Amino acid sequence: KQIAMPVFQPFRQSVLCLLLPVIIMAGCTGPDTLERTYFSGEVQGTYYTVTYYSPDGRNFQDAIDSLLKEFDQTASLWVDSSMINRVNNNEDVIVNDDFLELFRISQEVSEMTDGCFDITVGPLVKAWGFGPEKEPQIGRGTVDSLLPLVGFRKILIRNNRIIKTDPRVKLDFNAVAQGYSVDLVAGFLESKGIENYLVDIGGEVYGHGEKPGNKQWKVGIEKPAEDQSSDREITAEIPITNLAVATSGNYRKYYEKEGVRYSHTIDPHTGSPIRHSLLSVTVVAASCAYADAYATAFMVMGVDSALLFIERKQPGVEAYFIYSGKDGVYKILMTEGLKKSMKEIR
Repeated sequence: KQIAMPVFQPFRQSVLCLLLPVIIMAGCTGPDTLERTYFSGEVQGTYYTVTYYSPDGRNFQDAIDSLLKEFDQTASLWVDSSMINRVNNNEDVIVNDDFLELFRISQEVSEMTDGCFDITVGPLVKAWGFGPEKEPQIGRGTVDSLLPLVGFRKILIRNNRIIKTDPRVKLDFNAVAQGYSVDLVAGFLESKGIENYLVDIGGEVYGHGEKPGNKQWKVGIEKPAEDQSSDREITAEIPITNLAVATSGNYRKYYEKEGVRYSHTIDPHTGSPIRHSLLSVTVVAASCAYADAYATAFMVMGVDSALLFIERKQPGVEAYFIYSGKDGVYKILMTEGLKKSMKEIR
């Protein structure tokens, strides 16, 4: 078995820096009728890899590069002329279908999670030093002054235009856009007749079909690291078929100031970084955009509330939680569906 562990570069330089799942691609020789195609590249400040099996071995890298670059023009805060930046600058913008779908998914997850997921949290993320400037701007009264600008009900869409209750409200799709981009690539591959593939963008993953020999795709979950520079090790493997995996974690994306560690995950209700014991959560769902958004929401909720939410509202979602016990040793909880399929690695 060969473990591919790409060099990680953070996509989420604002709301979320995704904890990298390690993609495990078991080496296998497929039937003569299926040819393996693999390529990788850079996008959104991180890496991407695509693997698929097809009868003719067509290479779609150029088309996928174009697709992802075009998506950046819609949802990236790091592209000055992007649609989301124009909306944030209060220009009169008729938003496109991808923007509408990102907005719809975000509002749905916000409503479901009572605002634990919120695309208006961007000004607070920036103030705490996790935006493009990467410098904290928190002073006395900063949180109190910004909290009135945070709230998913402060925005709506009318005639394909964003309507804000206050022009100072800003949108930030970073906690859902990377997962959505995985879904976009998956949809593109299926439109070309590709049925067996794995798409990985910065650790957000969707696997469809299987590898030759009836072998499932597998995704590895990383062990909690001592610090940001620690080597990556996997603690578990999740087999996936027609499923997405997204992970959010706090032990690589943070900064320390005057002996206090500040997490990049901001609670939209308090306006401050979360302080509970949850270190990371890996979410398995049918859509990578939803998995991405729920991973962020669960980090805000904490273990107990997230498990209760899944049981009551989203029984089709699976999750794997790593948290710090009272003795400082990390512990694991997972939903029942994962217990039946995953393999623990110690």
